[in-house]
Amino acid sequence: MPAMSAVEAAFCRSAPWRAVARRTILPWALQGVEPYGEVLELGSGSGAMAEGVARSFPSARLTVTDVDLAMVSAAARLLAGLENVRVDRADATALPYPDGSFDLVTSYLMMHHVVDWRRGLEEVARVLRPGGTFVGYDLTDTLIARAVHVVDRSPHLLLRPDDLRRQLRAAGFVGVTVRVGFARTVARFLAHRSAP
Repeated sequence: MPAMSAVEAAFCRSAPWRAVARRTILPWALQGVEPYGEVLELGSGSGAMAEGVARSFPSARLTVTDVDLAMVSAAARLLAGLENVRVDRADATALPYPDGSFDLVTSYLMMHHVVDWRRGLEEVARVLRPGGTFVGYDLTDTLIARAVHVVDRSPHLLLRPDDLRRQLRAAGFVGVTVRVGFARTVARFLAHRSAP
């Protein structure tokens, strides 16, 4: 899984992004799901969303990950002092956690950077406990999203909502919902790992 482009990294570390992420985007992305138990955030960037979860849901225990070492360092600095947070470097296609480790997995605007995002969905299903939840949002394959990623040259594979829905089911998820919004540029998803 590649590191972020310089443009995305700067954006993720900005104070305006952190403020908007915590107050507006996080509740919208969680779709009414209240983080509980063991929570894994994939591709956390600088940790803005994780900070919001940690402060709003202090009983949840967060494992915050990113593959980009600079983002891991930025998240560790931002989240230092929060006792319910651990920050790890991890590749979403080869997660270093045992099967069934988490009650909830979140992904906010990062799966399109996992060029093999279908493998990433299989890993999410593997590390979720039966009945666990996977929730988040990502960019869809639109002209504007393609243009942004051509300009910043970051490796990516943009998601098509129907393909995301199919691949979630293929990875073993049930109760799958994928909702498209913001002029069809983003898709929110919510799915559960099937019980044995």
